[in-house]
Amino acid sequence: MQIAVLTFDGFNELDSFVASGILNRMKSRGWAAHITSPSPQVTSMNGVTITRQKPLEFAAEADAVLLGSGVLTREIARDDALLSRIRLDPRRQLIGAQCSGTLLLAKLGLIGDLPACTDLTTRPWVIEAGVRVVDRPFIAHGNVATAGGCLASQYLAAWVIARGGSPEDAAEALHYVAPVGEKEACVERAMAAVMPYLKDGEPAHRRASAPAVAPR
Repeated sequence: MQIAVLTFDGFNELDSFVASGILNRMKSRGWAAHITSPSPQVTSMNGVTITRQKPLEFAAEADAVLLGSGVLTREIARDDALLSRIRLDPRRQLIGAQCSGTLLLAKLGLIGDLPACTDLTTRPWVIEAGVRVVDRPFIAHGNVATAGGCLASQYLAAWVIARGGSPEDAAEALHYVAPVGEKEACVERAMAAVMPYLKDGEPAHRRASAPAVAPR
């Protein structure tokens, strides 16, 4: 599994870093989550400048794509030239968006009239884009998922791992990052959020040649 974590100028650090950190717990199975950006460097909403790992065009070939949020998302949503560089295919890719990333999914035509999640600040903009927003932390329709709230990034990561690997893999990755003394409760809550959306079977892109799980 190769995963593109789309990260733009003004990005929310929690969205990009928490999701990629959890997903990269699957490195022993050949997985890799990459910070994927339109420019060689991007600066977060709090002034943290990072160097991308993959260019934006990598999203077209990735097995899964996550779109985080940021303070400039509305401007990005109006940038047709930039949006045209994001080529996604829900028939073969797992695609997830968080908070204002849901607005970008709407602009890319990947939500339509399906209910979706977003954060409280972005909610009016997403509704204005024609999306039916629901008051939940996570929801998925087939290969497309949305989440609302900064810390909901763990739900997106868990969903991708459960779909591309197994629910047991997702629980193990969450258990590692959860606070000591609260691990079981945190894992149970996160898995309860995503489990109802794991009934669609294996994603079409799962690789039969994936290496066996190594001890972690």
